[in-house]
Amino acid sequence: MLMVVTSLSGAFPALAGTTARFDYVEYQALEDELPVPAGSYRNPILPGFHPDPSITRVGDDFYLVTSTFSWFPGLPIFHSRDLVNWQLAGHAIDRPGQVDFSGLGTNRGLFAPAITHHDGRFFILNTCIDCRGNFMITADDPSGPWSDPVWLPFDGIDPSLFFGEDGRSWIVYNDAPPGQPQYDGHRALWLQQFNPQTSAFVGERILLVDGGVDLAAQPVWAEGPHIYRVGEYYYLLAAEGGTADQHSQTIYRSRSVTGPYEPGPVNPILTQRDLPADRPDRVEATGHADLVQLDDGSWWGVFLATRPFAGQSTLLGRETYLLPVSWEDGWPLFLPPGAAVPPVNAAPDLPPSPGTDWQHWRDDFDQDRLSAEWIGIRTPGPVQQIGQDHAESSLWVITGKDAAGSLAHPAFTGRRLRHHAAQVTTKLDFNPAADGEFAGLLAFMDEAHFLAFGIEQVAGERGERQMVARLRTDAAQDQRGEVVARAPMGRAGAVELRLQLNGGEAQLSWRMAGDEGWNRLGNGPGNGPGNGLGNGLNVEPLASIHAGLFTGLVIGPYSHSGEIR
Repeated sequence: MLMVVTSLSGAFPALAGTTARFDYVEYQALEDELPVPAGSYRNPILPGFHPDPSITRVGDDFYLVTSTFSWFPGLPIFHSRDLVNWQLAGHAIDRPGQVDFSGLGTNRGLFAPAITHHDGRFFILNTCIDCRGNFMITADDPSGPWSDPVWLPFDGIDPSLFFGEDGRSWIVYNDAPPGQPQYDGHRALWLQQFNPQTSAFVGERILLVDGGVDLAAQPVWAEGPHIYRVGEYYYLLAAEGGTADQHSQTIYRSRSVTGPYEPGPVNPILTQRDLPADRPDRVEATGHADLVQLDDGSWWGVFLATRPFAGQSTLLGRETYLLPVSWEDGWPLFLPPGAAVPPVNAAPDLPPSPGTDWQHWRDDFDQDRLSAEWIGIRTPGPVQQIGQDHAESSLWVITGKDAAGSLAHPAFTGRRLRHHAAQVTTKLDFNPAADGEFAGLLAFMDEAHFLAFGIEQVAGERGERQMVARLRTDAAQDQRGEVVARAPMGRAGAVELRLQLNGGEAQLSWRMAGDEGWNRLGNGPGNGPGNGLGNGLNVEPLASIHAGLFTGLVIGPYSHSGEIR
């Protein structure tokens, strides 16, 4: 029988199946929050999976949006008044009817949004890869609601809207170069006049940049462009080099919005690709920036970067950073060549803004609505698998046939990992009704890279509940993940699960509710496959460098029927 409940996307009928109940979920950083001198701030300003930042200013308020690919809700909107401390205000894509991510891999979907404000209205231009292409959405209030997408008839990616002082509007974007590409990664930056009121294009498109700063050097992936008017010049800011360790930010200028644009005397104006790997507080993959000016005349830029724990490996994904931007002889500069991103900087001269405690959170599921920090994979369907039980203050998750490794709708919701060293704990009540049924915590990078840890009814064990860990590091493996550790539970009842991460190592622990000590899973005799892993489970293969680079680890409640469809 179907019941109507408060779910993650509204009041909908719930799927019939075995129900797992999560009493709470708690996140705790296991690394100390380093002190920051008065008047300073520490990067990143948005830790965890928050790539491709775009920013706009409206009076004393700043609004920032980042990419979410096929996660839902998508395109988080953050608010700040000091550029350092940010709070989640809402999501621009928060209704199933806006964009359909069905069947998309986690590395497809919404890439590189660009937010702009003009005449009292907010605009976001965005590209949905493998889901209809480029679109525009608008809102009077950045916290929402945002309009349904207006799909725009042009190819390419990373569109950004520029409002000129003469009343004309333009879209600048990445697309294929004129003629045949000369090499792999050869792209171009184009401009076309656009009327945002009628969503109509005017005239022919104009080539601004072919390839990048120096075509002879075969630059790759010129993308993420933005145009700014500063004094007598129009400045074109663009990323180059791809979003991995060769990432960089470049600058051009022209006396006309339509060009021609000349590259600056120092390019790139931001990169870490030539720095020694053994430098302290190492930051990599810097680029995809956007700029904003303050009333005092200072300029600041947000950009993405990574914090690897080894090599280029990180479970955090690409995060959002902030740096001051200096001007030299009419050209902006983030960092001089060879300079490392400093871990601590002097803060903007702005009144302090309320922020977010990234070190710790706990959800007891006792509020009227779930926190907007909870996200899921792909657009939810009309029959829900996850929701909040207000009477019992719990989160219910109903088993379904869509495994974490599928391209469908796994019964999963999670929140971003924010620290290299952190733990997630939960209390779970789950009595599987059939062999293979599973419920627990899922740490998810993408369909081929995840760790699931929880209760499973094991086939051939007389219906016995066991504590099981499943790891998937390759698309050829079981969609549920391969069993890497398991242990008998001994008795019925609710359990607590604890997933601890430290760089590329995971510690999995559990205990019956009410017990004092924790049982380690994956170490010691009798725990099955996965022995010999040292002090913990090797989860470095989940790092974003192995999983398409785009996303970061998201952790939370998950349940699966054990069947594969």
